[in-house]
Amino acid sequence: MTDETKFIEETDELEDDQLLYEHFRLVVDAGQAPLRIDKYILEHQQHTTRNRIQKAADAGFIHVNDRPVKSNYKVRPGDVITLMLDRPRHDNSIEPEDIPLDIVYEDDELMVVNKKAGMVVHPGAGNFHGTLINAVAWHLKDNPKFDPNDPEVGLVHRIDKDTSGLLVVAKTPDAKSKLGLQFLNKTTHRSYLALVWCNFTEDSGRIEGNIARDPKDRLRMTVFPPDSEIGKPAVTHYKVVERFGYVTLIECILETGRTHQIRAHMKHIGHPLFFDERYGGDEILRGQRSSTYKAFVQNCFKLCPRQVLHAQTLGFVHPKTGKQMDFTSPLPDDMKAVIEKWRVYIGGLQTTSDIYN
Repeated sequence: MTDETKFIEETDELEDDQLLYEHFRLVVDAGQAPLRIDKYILEHQQHTTRNRIQKAADAGFIHVNDRPVKSNYKVRPGDVITLMLDRPRHDNSIEPEDIPLDIVYEDDELMVVNKKAGMVVHPGAGNFHGTLINAVAWHLKDNPKFDPNDPEVGLVHRIDKDTSGLLVVAKTPDAKSKLGLQFLNKTTHRSYLALVWCNFTEDSGRIEGNIARDPKDRLRMTVFPPDSEIGKPAVTHYKVVERFGYVTLIECILETGRTHQIRAHMKHIGHPLFFDERYGGDEILRGQRSSTYKAFVQNCFKLCPRQVLHAQTLGFVHPKTGKQMDFTSPLPDDMKAVIEKWRVYIGGLQTTSDIYN
């Protein structure tokens, strides 16, 4: 349990002259509509509940623009929200760690890294070491201009721990600012390859639905109607790359970049990612009832023991030269192995045409 989740149970209301320490900070997005602060924080923080947030506000711990607010305060664009507690926070400073990096491209302004599956990108609850940014800090330890603890440099975007593929890291504040605007304005290009359960009747499609944390499981995201006031708007385009009857290889192109966007959207339309434990893809959702088939699927799970998702392409305009930069990452070995296994399996069943119905 982190400080942020347990503080309400350990503290009373603040004394007037009590020394406070900042434990987290959120800056409200430019396009954010008025929303109660307890709801806003709930959408942006894991491992907490609305009740805890409300108690924190009542105790004077939640500040907006350096002033305490109550839980019914409605956030506005540009508001700086901080959690101020009466004790120092855990030291989350990023230390350089000698961890191998697959660097696809590097210059004085930025790095493009091909992240392996299983690596967390940034220190957080339960993962304070061994992350991608710890490895970047080691790689750039002799660069006096790069401070891994400076929020004005570093990761421009993130992908999940068990997703492999491309990420861009900014070495300078100017690079991070300009790259961040490209992600905000949706002018970057990102495509993912995913193996999902079931066959698609169509060759391509578009998924639109707001994404917010699932109130029943704070570690999972869920989809709400686009016209609802819950969550953030999200759009995913997809097209079929290869059909295997019971599963399908698809390419996903993101219009937006929300937490677990592809995983949540695919779950929403009935196509969870293959072996995505958090979203139900670790069950046999389509296919035969035979023990042989069940054993085949279990062997596939062992070949690629993670959600079968890879950030394959990344494109952006270089923040200094203005040149278009496009990168492609080959499929990692675990994904290639499971896709080939399905290809061989379905190839032996081609006389059974109803697997595609």
